[in-house]
Amino acid sequence: MALVVSKLEKSIGTITLNHHEKLNCLNRELITQTIQALHEFERAKAKAVVLRAMPGAKVWCAGHDVNELPLAGDDPLGYTIPFEQLLRQVIAFPAPVIALIEGGVWGGGCDLALSCDILIGTNTVSFTMTPAKLGIPYNASGLNHFIRVMGLHKVKEMLFTAQPVPAEDALRVGILNHLVSRDEVDTFTYELASRICRNSPLAVQVIKAQLRFLTQGHLMPVEAFEEIEATRRRVYQSADYREGITAFKEKRAPEFKGQ
Repeated sequence: MALVVSKLEKSIGTITLNHHEKLNCLNRELITQTIQALHEFERAKAKAVVLRAMPGAKVWCAGHDVNELPLAGDDPLGYTIPFEQLLRQVIAFPAPVIALIEGGVWGGGCDLALSCDILIGTNTVSFTMTPAKLGIPYNASGLNHFIRVMGLHKVKEMLFTAQPVPAEDALRVGILNHLVSRDEVDTFTYELASRICRNSPLAVQVIKAQLRFLTQGHLMPVEAFEEIEATRRRVYQSADYREGITAFKEKRAPEFKGQ
């Protein structure tokens, strides 16, 4: 079964997440197929890419496949894992990637959406960052995606509470570029993509590359980076991390003890 449906039309590539039985959770196979589609569009010199779920989806992306996360000891968000590779592919794709979003966006799905260049959503959209509910220490690169887009205090609230950010708030704080009705979102998104395609692809490509470098953040002292990684290791090697993942799989509320 194809977990991703891709097509290229009038220089606009479309990647449709098609694993609705699992709410488009980011398992290895879906990630692999998405990266393959991006490679195909790059070879075909697509001038814009739309990343979406099936029309009318209640969940755009449910985030990481928790069943593929390590139970204890290993970093669940290490640099080389497929999820992190996908984010880097989206960010580095030479043409703009537009997220057309309907329904809920959870956990790593938020990170994937914020890795896109332009986000267009309907009033059914909400964004929920869930790592604190699972006991997962989110990594610095992921947090940087949020800080670049939202105000720091709103990022803290979103991460600390793990409560949904509804569509209107997402527009207000800068997550969404546009909030469009469900009846008009497809037309609006592809008209925007067409406007991009009418511009110089080389100019757009170099502007995107420059913006990527300019927003990657200031250099972090080596000592600070090592401290962050040591802190994250204490979390993903903890009993609380094991409890969070186990509780999710057992469909019960976790009992965190701070250990």
